[in-house]
Amino acid sequence: MTQPFDAAQDLKDAPRTGDRQRPKDAATLILTRGGKGRAEVLMGRRAPGHVFMASKWVFPGGRVERSDASAAFATDLSSGDLARLALEVPARRGRALALAAVRETFEETGLLLAEAAAAAIVAGGWREFRAVGALPDLAALSYVARAITPPGRTRRFDARFFMADAAALLHPEPTAGSGELDEIAWLPLDEARALDLPAITRFVLGEVAERLKNPQRPLPFVRMVRGRHVVDHQD
Repeated sequence: MTQPFDAAQDLKDAPRTGDRQRPKDAATLILTRGGKGRAEVLMGRRAPGHVFMASKWVFPGGRVERSDASAAFATDLSSGDLARLALEVPARRGRALALAAVRETFEETGLLLAEAAAAAIVAGGWREFRAVGALPDLAALSYVARAITPPGRTRRFDARFFMADAAALLHPEPTAGSGELDEIAWLPLDEARALDLPAITRFVLGEVAERLKNPQRPLPFVRMVRGRHVVDHQD
Protein backbone atom coordinates (compact mmCIF):
# COMPACT_ATOMS: atom_id res chain seq x y z
CA MET A 1 0.00 0.00 0.00
CA THR A 2 1.21 3.53 -0.77
CA GLN A 3 2.58 5.16 2.37
CA PRO A 4 0.75 8.30 3.57
CA PHE A 5 2.47 11.55 2.74
CA ASP A 6 4.89 12.59 5.50
CA ALA A 7 4.21 16.30 6.05
CA ALA A 8 6.83 16.64 8.81
CA GLN A 9 9.55 15.20 6.58
CA ASP A 10 8.44 17.46 3.75
CA LEU A 11 9.11 20.50 5.93
CA LYS A 12 12.60 19.19 6.76
CA ASP A 13 13.30 18.65 3.05
CA ALA A 14 12.33 22.22 2.09
CA PRO A 15 11.84 24.59 5.04
CA ARG A 16 9.49 27.55 4.74
CA THR A 17 11.11 30.83 3.75
CA GLY A 18 8.04 33.06 3.68
CA ASP A 19 8.60 34.04 0.04
CA ARG A 20 5.62 33.90 -2.30
CA GLN A 21 6.41 32.05 -5.50
CA ARG A 22 4.20 30.58 -8.17
CA PRO A 23 5.03 26.92 -8.83
CA LYS A 24 6.91 26.26 -12.07
CA ASP A 25 6.02 23.36 -14.36
CA ALA A 26 8.36 20.40 -13.87
CA ALA A 27 8.41 16.75 -14.88
CA THR A 28 10.03 13.59 -13.58
CA LEU A 29 10.66 10.19 -15.14
CA ILE A 30 10.54 7.00 -13.06
CA LEU A 31 12.29 4.20 -14.94
CA THR A 32 11.71 0.63 -13.77
CA ARG A 33 12.97 -2.76 -14.79
CA GLY A 34 12.47 -6.34 -13.66
CA GLY A 35 8.72 -6.37 -13.05
CA LYS A 36 6.78 -6.90 -9.82
CA GLY A 37 8.49 -8.89 -7.09
CA ARG A 38 12.00 -8.02 -8.30
CA ALA A 39 11.56 -4.52 -9.63
CA GLU A 40 14.38 -2.00 -9.72
CA VAL A 41 14.08 1.75 -10.11
CA LEU A 42 16.59 4.26 -11.46
CA MET A 43 17.53 6.96 -8.96
CA GLY A 44 20.26 9.54 -8.53
CA ARG A 45 21.68 11.45 -5.58
CA ARG A 46 21.65 15.22 -5.90
CA ALA A 47 25.02 16.87 -5.43
CA PRO A 48 25.53 18.36 -1.93
CA GLY A 49 25.90 21.93 -3.20
CA HIS A 50 22.29 22.22 -4.41
CA VAL A 51 20.04 24.74 -2.69
CA PHE A 52 17.01 22.46 -3.15
CA MET A 53 17.04 18.84 -1.88
CA ALA A 54 20.84 18.69 -1.53
CA SER A 55 22.27 15.13 -1.15
CA LYS A 56 18.78 13.59 -1.46
CA TRP A 57 18.08 10.62 -3.72
CA VAL A 58 15.56 11.49 -6.42
CA PHE A 59 14.24 10.46 -9.82
CA PRO A 60 15.63 12.28 -12.88
CA GLY A 61 13.63 15.38 -13.74
CA GLY A 62 13.49 19.15 -13.84
CA ARG A 63 11.75 22.25 -15.11
CA VAL A 64 9.95 22.50 -18.42
CA GLU A 65 11.85 24.62 -20.97
CA ARG A 66 10.43 26.66 -23.83
CA SER A 67 11.91 24.26 -26.40
CA ASP A 68 9.88 21.37 -24.95
CA ALA A 69 6.68 22.85 -26.37
CA SER A 70 7.91 22.45 -29.96
CA ALA A 71 10.23 19.42 -29.74
CA ALA A 72 9.69 16.61 -32.26
CA PHE A 73 8.82 13.10 -31.07
CA ALA A 74 8.59 9.62 -32.58
CA THR A 75 5.43 8.45 -30.78
CA ASP A 76 2.75 10.28 -28.81
CA LEU A 77 1.34 9.78 -25.33
CA SER A 78 -1.55 7.34 -25.00
CA SER A 79 -5.05 8.74 -25.50
CA GLY A 80 -5.77 8.07 -21.82
CA ASP A 81 -2.78 10.07 -20.60
CA LEU A 82 -3.48 12.88 -23.05
CA ALA A 83 -7.04 13.03 -21.69
CA ARG A 84 -5.84 13.09 -18.06
CA LEU A 85 -3.36 15.88 -18.75
CA ALA A 86 -6.04 17.80 -20.71
CA LEU A 87 -8.01 18.09 -17.45
CA GLU A 88 -5.13 20.16 -16.07
CA VAL A 89 -3.43 21.96 -18.95
CA PRO A 90 -3.79 22.58 -22.71
CA ALA A 91 -2.69 19.66 -24.91
CA ARG A 92 0.56 21.30 -26.07
CA ARG A 93 1.61 22.03 -22.50
CA GLY A 94 0.75 18.49 -21.39
CA ARG A 95 2.92 17.05 -24.11
CA ALA A 96 5.71 19.50 -23.19
CA LEU A 97 5.65 18.08 -19.65
CA ALA A 98 6.20 14.56 -20.99
CA LEU A 99 8.96 15.74 -23.32
CA ALA A 100 10.65 17.57 -20.44
CA ALA A 101 10.75 14.33 -18.43
CA VAL A 102 12.49 12.56 -21.33
CA ARG A 103 14.93 15.42 -21.97
CA GLU A 104 15.87 15.89 -18.33
CA THR A 105 16.48 12.16 -17.93
CA PHE A 106 18.85 12.23 -20.88
CA GLU A 107 20.67 15.29 -19.54
CA GLU A 108 21.07 13.87 -16.03
CA THR A 109 21.72 10.19 -16.80
CA GLY A 110 22.54 9.87 -20.52
CA LEU A 111 19.58 7.50 -20.98
CA LEU A 112 17.39 7.87 -24.06
CA LEU A 113 13.72 6.95 -23.84
CA ALA A 114 13.53 7.15 -27.59
CA GLU A 115 13.46 5.53 -30.97
CA ALA A 116 16.44 5.70 -33.29
CA ALA A 117 16.18 8.46 -35.90
CA ALA A 118 18.37 10.41 -38.25
CA ALA A 119 20.63 12.84 -36.41
CA ALA A 120 19.45 16.43 -36.67
CA ILE A 121 20.80 19.86 -35.86
CA VAL A 122 18.36 21.83 -33.70
CA ALA A 123 18.68 24.81 -31.37
CA GLY A 124 17.87 24.92 -27.67
CA GLY A 125 17.67 22.22 -25.05
CA TRP A 126 17.17 19.35 -27.50
CA ARG A 127 20.42 19.92 -29.42
CA GLU A 128 22.42 17.06 -27.86
CA PHE A 129 19.47 14.65 -27.77
CA ARG A 130 18.78 15.03 -31.49
CA ALA A 131 22.49 15.05 -32.37
CA VAL A 132 22.90 11.45 -31.17
CA GLY A 133 20.14 10.29 -33.54
CA ALA A 134 17.00 9.81 -31.45
CA LEU A 135 13.40 10.99 -31.12
CA PRO A 136 11.41 10.75 -27.84
CA ASP A 137 9.16 7.71 -27.43
CA LEU A 138 6.26 9.25 -25.52
CA ALA A 139 4.09 6.16 -25.99
CA ALA A 140 6.35 4.38 -23.49
CA LEU A 141 5.30 6.82 -20.74
CA SER A 142 2.47 6.55 -18.25
CA TYR A 143 1.32 9.58 -16.27
CA VAL A 144 1.21 8.36 -12.66
CA ALA A 145 1.25 11.25 -10.14
CA ARG A 146 1.16 15.00 -9.62
CA ALA A 147 2.48 17.09 -6.71
CA ILE A 148 2.73 20.81 -6.00
CA THR A 149 5.41 22.07 -3.62
CA PRO A 150 3.72 23.87 -0.69
CA PRO A 151 3.77 27.68 -0.55
CA GLY A 152 6.68 29.52 1.03
CA ARG A 153 9.46 27.07 0.05
CA THR A 154 12.82 27.91 -1.54
CA ARG A 155 11.68 26.35 -4.82
CA ARG A 156 8.13 25.56 -5.89
CA PHE A 157 7.16 23.12 -8.65
CA ASP A 158 3.96 21.77 -10.13
CA ALA A 159 5.51 18.40 -10.89
CA ARG A 160 4.10 15.60 -13.01
CA PHE A 161 5.55 12.13 -12.56
CA PHE A 162 5.77 9.78 -15.53
CA MET A 163 6.74 6.10 -15.43
CA ALA A 164 8.31 3.89 -18.12
CA ASP A 165 9.83 0.45 -18.44
CA ALA A 166 13.57 0.31 -19.16
CA ALA A 167 12.83 -1.92 -22.16
CA ALA A 168 11.98 1.27 -24.07
CA LEU A 169 15.48 2.73 -23.59
CA LEU A 170 17.89 2.78 -26.52
CA HIS A 171 20.61 1.48 -24.16
CA PRO A 172 20.16 0.11 -20.62
CA GLU A 173 22.86 1.69 -18.47
CA PRO A 174 23.23 5.32 -17.36
CA THR A 175 26.29 7.50 -17.88
CA ALA A 176 27.60 10.37 -15.76
CA GLY A 177 25.16 12.78 -17.42
CA SER A 178 25.40 16.49 -16.63
CA GLY A 179 26.83 16.02 -13.14
CA GLU A 180 23.70 17.29 -11.37
CA LEU A 181 23.40 13.80 -9.87
CA ASP A 182 26.66 12.71 -8.26
CA GLU A 183 25.63 9.02 -8.14
CA ILE A 184 23.19 7.17 -10.40
CA ALA A 185 22.08 3.57 -9.84
CA TRP A 186 19.44 0.93 -10.52
CA LEU A 187 18.11 0.00 -7.07
CA PRO A 188 15.67 -2.66 -5.83
CA LEU A 189 12.51 -0.93 -4.62
CA ASP A 190 13.02 -2.02 -1.01
CA GLU A 191 16.59 -0.67 -0.97
CA ALA A 192 15.47 2.59 -2.55
CA ARG A 193 12.99 3.19 0.27
CA ALA A 194 15.83 3.01 2.82
CA LEU A 195 17.74 5.92 1.23
CA ASP A 196 17.68 9.59 2.25
CA LEU A 197 14.62 10.61 0.22
CA PRO A 198 12.44 13.69 -0.03
CA ALA A 199 8.97 13.03 1.35
CA ILE A 200 7.34 13.23 -2.08
CA THR A 201 9.86 10.80 -3.57
CA ARG A 202 9.13 8.28 -0.80
CA PHE A 203 5.41 8.68 -1.44
CA VAL A 204 5.82 8.16 -5.18
CA LEU A 205 8.03 5.09 -4.64
CA GLY A 206 5.13 3.53 -2.77
CA GLU A 207 2.86 4.45 -5.66
CA VAL A 208 5.29 2.81 -8.11
CA ALA A 209 5.23 -0.46 -6.14
CA GLU A 210 1.42 -0.49 -6.19
CA ARG A 211 1.20 0.51 -9.84
CA LEU A 212 3.44 -2.39 -10.88
CA LYS A 213 0.71 -4.64 -9.47
CA ASN A 214 -2.19 -2.58 -10.81
CA PRO A 215 -1.37 -0.19 -13.69
CA GLN A 216 -4.95 1.15 -13.67
CA ARG A 217 -4.70 2.74 -10.23
CA PRO A 218 -6.19 6.25 -9.87
CA LEU A 219 -3.65 9.03 -10.22
CA PRO A 220 -2.70 10.75 -6.90
CA PHE A 221 -2.45 14.54 -6.66
CA VAL A 222 -0.51 15.82 -3.62
CA ARG A 223 -0.88 19.46 -2.60
CA MET A 224 -1.44 21.71 0.39
CA VAL A 225 -4.97 22.98 1.11
CA ARG A 226 -5.58 25.41 4.00
CA GLY A 227 -2.27 24.51 5.59
CA ARG A 228 -2.72 20.72 5.37
CA HIS A 229 -1.34 18.19 2.87
CA VAL A 230 -4.07 16.56 0.85
CA VAL A 231 -3.85 13.56 -1.48
CA ASP A 232 -6.70 13.37 -4.00
CA HIS A 233 -7.10 10.57 -6.54
CA GLN A 234 -8.23 10.95 -10.13
CA ASP A 235 -9.56 8.00 -12.14
